[in-house]
Amino acid sequence: MPYQSEPFDLQGHRGCRGLMPENSIPAFLKALDSGVTTLELDVVVSKDRQVVVSHDPYISAVFCLTPDGQPVDKKIQAQLNLYRMTYEQIRQYDCGSRNHAAYPEQQKLKTVKPLLREVITQMEAYRVEKNLPAFSYNIEIKSEPDQYGISQPEPAEFSELVYRVVSEQLPPERVIMQSFDFNVLKYWKERIDQGHYRKVRLSALVLDLKSVDSHLKRLGFTPDIYSPYHRLLGKGTIRHLHEKGMKVIPWTVNDPGRMKRLRDWGVDGLITDYPDRAKYL
Repeated sequence: MPYQSEPFDLQGHRGCRGLMPENSIPAFLKALDSGVTTLELDVVVSKDRQVVVSHDPYISAVFCLTPDGQPVDKKIQAQLNLYRMTYEQIRQYDCGSRNHAAYPEQQKLKTVKPLLREVITQMEAYRVEKNLPAFSYNIEIKSEPDQYGISQPEPAEFSELVYRVVSEQLPPERVIMQSFDFNVLKYWKERIDQGHYRKVRLSALVLDLKSVDSHLKRLGFTPDIYSPYHRLLGKGTIRHLHEKGMKVIPWTVNDPGRMKRLRDWGVDGLITDYPDRAKYL
């Protein structure tokens, strides 16, 4: 399909990690108040097969507290594998009150890792309450091939669990599914083509220095969105991606000057920890 320009898509990374505890209900509400058009978030799976909003497949020692209020010991964080914990166990950990040295502006408040279902329910209620325009959800399936069966399900089971939630709660045009694991994207593409999944947008996350064409060859199809680390992009690369029919939405762009440069070069949106810094783009 030929590339078509649409309104700029400002995506709040993990809600708005620079301002609120990441991947939390308060972060998503704050992001909506900051004018994002898409909520970007990550999902993992618990022992009882709940879809949990979390970047890490474990309880992080960087910013989480134990149920008795003590900092999580880095030596044991890997043992706090969410895939081996029930959601009731996971929600005993406070992942918002502790200072996060990398984000000094982040407000500290007690918060837990929410369920994806819970996030969508609360954000949709807020949308209605505040009469907000329809926004999208960019859901990253946190998947690594060497972790299949260890800290996550295989791509098929993982995808089915996520699809069950989003298909019950959202129209497909408001959903983006993204992953660094191309096996996940291939599975979604196959299910969509077979008519088992409704058509959502698929986004290829990219970090390595391989060429665009090599990524597309490995993926086996052209995704709706190409989402690389922002430093990998130049004006010519953006033009090439558009010629291939893809939208370009880089991550994670926090410097206002860089935001403006990328927009001038023609990106279709960007993912940022600080959506408030992008309000004047």
